[in-house]
Amino acid sequence: MNTFKFIPLILLTTFLMGSSFAVVKIGLPYSSPLLLAALRFTLAGIIMAIIVIILKRPHPTSKESWIKLLIIGSLQTAGVMGCIFLSLRTITASESSILTFTNPLLVVVFGTIFSQISYKYYQWIGVLFGLVGVSITMGAQIEFKIGILFGILSAVFWAMATLLAKKWGAFFDNWVLSAYQMLFGGLILLLNSFTLEESFFILNSNSIFILLWLSIMSSIVQFAVWFYLLQKGDPGKTSAFLFLAPFFGVLTGWLLLDEPLYPSLIVGGLFIIIGIYLVNSNFKQKNNLVQSTIKVNE
Repeated sequence: MNTFKFIPLILLTTFLMGSSFAVVKIGLPYSSPLLLAALRFTLAGIIMAIIVIILKRPHPTSKESWIKLLIIGSLQTAGVMGCIFLSLRTITASESSILTFTNPLLVVVFGTIFSQISYKYYQWIGVLFGLVGVSITMGAQIEFKIGILFGILSAVFWAMATLLAKKWGAFFDNWVLSAYQMLFGGLILLLNSFTLEESFFILNSNSIFILLWLSIMSSIVQFAVWFYLLQKGDPGKTSAFLFLAPFFGVLTGWLLLDEPLYPSLIVGGLFIIIGIYLVNSNFKQKNNLVQSTIKVNE
């Protein structure tokens, strides 16, 4: 893909990923957390489901396939997003984004333990960098906040969903998978909202704008651009740029919410960003090029 096209698109999708934490934080005074998450993804899921039906994208044909979509949705949308929204009640958008985007590090750990996947040495170095970063970032906390636990759980659920998506993803169209996992996850969140919290939504221009931004820009547009980049470019190169998402999360938390940039947050965030980059990097192509050059010279 042309660099001049790739750079704006990768900046757009990672900005939408990272900035959504600050937007959610702004929206919490207008809605209970689980209900806001439920409305966001139910609306986004309905819109995307209509789109994939109109475009006649291939849908699952067996009950087992629909169950797999439900499982992914329960982890990726209900689990991850529910925990993110709950975490933002007690910790900052910066802290929540940093904790959530440690998920690539957990993918390496869980993949090794449960799927016997073999990872490169530099990916394990990335995991170590990430763990050090989390320790530095959270080590400055004087008291434990429940939001920290929810932030960590969001990363755990995301890592589990990633491994299942890698295992089952070949059986689904990417757009169909994205649409229905959001819809199913949103409906699960809606059920949880009515059973686990005192649900409320204050209807005004601010809350409507926030809901539409989260549903359309931070969900549909963000997913559409991300999948487009994965399909049209090198997935390894594209995934390496995930380190930008927590950077934008911290930046927008500072700009929109006046969240303080503590030295521990900056240093810990840098360690995590380096870790994410190493975990998602693919040096195989570069190494093959070097080996080919050596053979030619010989």
